[in-house]
Amino acid sequence: MSVNGEDDYGGSSMLPPDLFDKTTLVSLASTVLILLTAYALSVKCLSPATARPLRVLFIWHAFDALIHFFLEGSFLYHCFFSWIPTSFVLETEDLYYPTAFNYLGTGADRVYGPQSAPDNPFSQLWMVYARADKRWAGADLTVISLELLTVFAAGPLACYICYLISKQDHRAYLWMIIVATGELYGGFMTFCPEWLTGNVNLDTSNWMYLWLYLIFFNTLWVFIPLYAIYVSWGEITKAFNEQASVSRGRARRSRADILIDNLDAAKNASQAESHVAEQWERDEETERYLEALGHAAHMQQT
Repeated sequence: MSVNGEDDYGGSSMLPPDLFDKTTLVSLASTVLILLTAYALSVKCLSPATARPLRVLFIWHAFDALIHFFLEGSFLYHCFFSWIPTSFVLETEDLYYPTAFNYLGTGADRVYGPQSAPDNPFSQLWMVYARADKRWAGADLTVISLELLTVFAAGPLACYICYLISKQDHRAYLWMIIVATGELYGGFMTFCPEWLTGNVNLDTSNWMYLWLYLIFFNTLWVFIPLYAIYVSWGEITKAFNEQASVSRGRARRSRADILIDNLDAAKNASQAESHVAEQWERDEETERYLEALGHAAHMQQT
């Protein structure tokens, strides 16, 4: 296996003989099949009126979940359950990605990872990718730690997002931002250790390893999560703006209602004051009339 552009096939201008072997083609075809499955799910689960950005993001999260469960889940399986005794590989130890000392409490007696199950179809798939990044042949602790979160947290959340999108539930936007942020963080933590150590585990000796395996497949989990954040942030911002507009409208209506109430109160007060004045005038007239009657009666008596 070559490192940092120096290959084992006679120079960087020559391609390895297994570049397009059957295992490689089957591995690439499986990725395309997963994408087609995600698209079929979108056709079945989404209304024809679903907006294009949401349809794209449904397909992406369905694809994301399937990749996490089936491919990355198989990687974790081999990291925990596929192993061979170290004594079996003493003469060819340099061909294996080293297993950390005392991994799973086994001391230095075992070699773990897809490299330890050469006859398993999923391990063969990972060994194809490991031609570009050796860490995926064995049990790299950083990769395993990230994959545990990816398989058991990001995978189920991606399914939940697909469900929310199919139900036209706006909570999908919040969860898409959460998952996308996790994907971006995971991508950074996957490759930052390599950048800091000069990419010692990466093979960039030919265009397929560099541009297809390392750049294309990994930047998918950069640009599409960024797109998910962009779409979700726009929808959330729009919802906040609409809510603010409604609140301002309610405030204007409240001020108008208060003004109307004050006017009504003033009008009622004016009417009441007028009524009291009229009543007062009537009372004065009645009092004068009674005084006149009393005066007339007194005159008659005298």
